[in-house]
Amino acid sequence: MSSRERATFSLSIWELFTVLDRTTSDNLPLAADRIAALVRAILEKRGVTRPVGRDDALSDCGISSLDMVNLMLAVETEFELKIPDREMTPTNFRTVARIEVLVEKLRQAA
Repeated sequence: MSSRERATFSLSIWELFTVLDRTTSDNLPLAADRIAALVRAILEKRGVTRPVGRDDALSDCGISSLDMVNLMLAVETEFELKIPDREMTPTNFRTVARIEVLVEKLRQAA
């Protein structure tokens, strides 16, 4: 491999990982990452250190009903939005992915 080919390869790899590293255009974490961080913070307050996947049932991760209320409030604060009472359902808060869908829906409606 010539030095020019190595340089081109290195540049291509750098561009690939730079693109993968970006989460949003304004360098804020993705909504799912922010929601997962909120869930982890709630769990850590109770001494639970467990990874939380995007599609993991939050109740299986250790989130109690009281934690769920705190999560709803934390999501409102984190994303600076008001979740209507009709949207505060167990279905909408079952997983990080479902909360993300709710947040995006409320952002678009605003």
